[in-house]
Order: sequence, then structure tokens, then C-alpha cells
Amino acid sequence: MNNKIIVINGPNLNLLGEREREKYGNVSLKDIENKCIKFGSDNNLDISFKQSNIEGEIVELIQNSRTNYSGLIINAAGYTHTSVAILDALKVLEIPIIELHITNIYNREEFRHKSLISQTATGIICGFGIEGYTMAIKAMKILLNK
Repeated sequence: MNNKIIVINGPNLNLLGEREREKYGNVSLKDIENKCIKFGSDNNLDISFKQSNIEGEIVELIQNSRTNYSGLIINAAGYTHTSVAILDALKVLEIPIIELHITNIYNREEFRHKSLISQTATGIICGFGIEGYTMAIKAMKILLNK
């Protein structure tokens, strides 16, 4: 199981390529998923890619990852700043967690500067656009090989 990584995406990320292109670009979440799976395959990693707009579904994905995955990458999107439920679910994990954001949340609105989930993260990647996804997978590989 040392090579199984789950990538969880939060609300509105299913609209990448359509919404706020000036911030997020023209690439769809499906394109990012395909790139992540290929990158994982090229690096002997089994990538599972999930997205939900529903907080409870994200909590269940996190809970189920306790026994099914070696590492978790999460772009909780808007829930980053508001969800105690996601924070509590992440606290239960005993696997590495990487918090990921496409944009630099510290260059945006003040309310985005506070991440509830950061306290559970092994590391944080933000501001590198969609390349942050492959950066996070590469970082997770390093963490899993320690």
C-alpha cells in the first residue's frame, strides 16, 4: 500500500476551465486528473482522484483513506477556511497530508489567509497553478520513501 495516494478536491473545482480563468486557467479538472494519474504511473504511484462539492462526502473520503491509502493530498477549496468537520477528519489520519491550492491564498482576500486544515498538513503547496498537483505528488513520493 506504500504507493497509494488519494487526491481530494473540494467545491467548485469541477468547474476548472470555466470559472475565473484569470486565476485558474483553462485546464479542466479532468485534464488535471489525467496528468496526475500519468505522472503517478510514471513514478510507480497509484493515484486515486476524487472531487465533491459536498462537505460530508469529503469527510467520508478522508475517513476511508485511513486504511486504504499511504498519503493524502487535499485541495479543500473554499472548505479550507471554514470546515471544522474536514479538519477533524484529517486529525484522525496517521498518513502524510499535503494541503494544495492552485492560487497563492496569501495573495487573495483576507479571509483566505486562514486555513483551518494547515495544522494537520505535513506540507503545503500553493500558488503554482495546476503544476502544484504534480509537485504535491512528487513531494508525497519523497515523504513515503523516508
